[in-house]
Parts: sequence; C-alpha cells; structure tokens
Amino acid sequence: MELRQLRYLTVIAEEGNLGRAARRLFVSQPALSYALKSLESELGVRLFDRHAGGVSATAAGHDVIAEALLTVRQSERVSAAAERHTCGETGVLRVGFEASGAGELTTRARAEFARRHPGVRVAPKRYDWGQEADALRDGLADVAFVWLPNDLNGLRSELVHTEPRVVGLPCGHALADRSGVSVLEVGDEPLMWTRRAPREWVDWWAVNPRPDGSSPKWGPTNDNVEEMLEQVAEGSSVCFAPLSMARYYARPDLSWVPLTDVEPLRVVLAWVDGMDTALVRGFAQVVRELAATSDPQPAG
Repeated sequence: MELRQLRYLTVIAEEGNLGRAARRLFVSQPALSYALKSLESELGVRLFDRHAGGVSATAAGHDVIAEALLTVRQSERVSAAAERHTCGETGVLRVGFEASGAGELTTRARAEFARRHPGVRVAPKRYDWGQEADALRDGLADVAFVWLPNDLNGLRSELVHTEPRVVGLPCGHALADRSGVSVLEVGDEPLMWTRRAPREWVDWWAVNPRPDGSSPKWGPTNDNVEEMLEQVAEGSSVCFAPLSMARYYARPDLSWVPLTDVEPLRVVLAWVDGMDTALVRGFAQVVRELAATSDPQPAG
C-alpha cells in the first residue's frame, strides 16, 4: 500500500466519479481505475460500487476512506513540518487565504511582517472555497485570513476586515453598466456555486433565501475562482464576490456591480488555539496595526 493510492482513494470519494478524479489528480482514467482495483485487491474488499453516474463508497469503503483521509492529512503535516526548517532559514510563517483574502490588508501584512522579521520567510498559502479553517486544523497553515461564515471550532480568531459584495457579470449584460443592483434584480440569473464548501457557506454567498423568501436560480458549479470567472465571462451565469476580488481579478470580459442590499463579507484572522507561536503573535500584531489604520473599502 502506498500513500499515493490512499490519496487517489480520498479524491475518488470526494468526486464520486473516476473521470473527474483523474483530471484533478492529473492522471489518466485507466491508470486511476487500475490503481483502485489494485488497492481493492490488496485489501480484499470492494471499496466502491460502480454505476452509470460514477461511483459510490461501499460500507467497507466508507471505513477505509475515513482512515485514508487521516493518513493523507498526517502526511501533509509531516511535509509541512519539514518545510518550516528548509534552506537554513530561522523560520517560516505560512499565511493562508482564499481568493483575494482580506483585500490589500493581506499583502500589506505579509510585506510589513517580512520587513520586521528579515530572517523569516513568509509563505502565502492559497486555498479554495471555505478551506482556510480546515487548513489550519490540518497543520497546513500557521495563521489564515478566514472568510465567514466558517467553522472556527478549535481556532482563535479576531475580526480584521469587512468589505462590500459585488455581482460579477459578463460584459454586455443588461445590468453591467449599473452603479448598483439589488440581489432581487439578479434573481432570474443562474448563479455560480460550489460543492466543495459547506452548505452554510454556499447559502450565505448565494443569499439563500433572498429577502423576499425566494431561492436563487442555481447555475453551474466550480471548484475555484478561476473556473468561476471563466464560466461567468462566457455568459453561462453570474457570481457573487467581495469587492477586492473585482480588483484582484479584473478582466476585460467581466463587469462587477455592487450589491446594494446584502451584508458585507467579514474576514477574521485565525490560528489554532494553543498554537500562537512567536511568529503567529507577531503577524497578528502587524495585522491589528494595519487594520486599525486602514480606510473602509468603498461600495463602488
């Protein structure tokens, strides 16, 4: 049994489809299918039932996958521990974030911390939708800018940033030139969403339910910001995002319009409770100082 096989197993379970899992793992589908059959043969149990729509875990598969996930995560912690001591550096601080993080505060905080601690390498760690808190608990980041809502169980956190939300539209859309729109005005537009994040996170971003009690018109799914923006640009859907994403991911084929009647994004700085090392404390202090002097982000 190899760690590679266990990694394959967890991704197949997450995707529920060998084709999607193969693309995510950058291997061919026949090679992935062969690796799965080899592992099932070695373990002596069938891990997945195959059907027309993909695969689903058997009873034995559920138990094996749970243990495999623990092993894969522990291996990542081992690699992360080694990374902190590479190149003879006096230290490494891994700062997690997703998409545009806490806007300019994210970049300014890393730069100022590096200035104050020249012997420490600041390693930015980008995660996809709603994964920053899990990265902290899994030992993959030391501190992170976490978008709310999120599960902060086992973490210490403090609010450091808020910013308005906007709707991303393909250029030429009827609402693209507006100075602001209500969430109800885009109620008939297919809305991008993801299966990778918790449902509470998805519903908050989608404003589900809407102020009038209606539900969003669900559009295509995506796994990361790049996939989301590609599908919006081609005209298949719209997306909701923080204002900083409009700035960080400016594209000539996209328009961003402020949402006038939804609550803003709140971002906390978080770290694992009991793991506030000197580097984490130093970074948190930098963020507090910069956040206290930052101007609020305008709505347009």
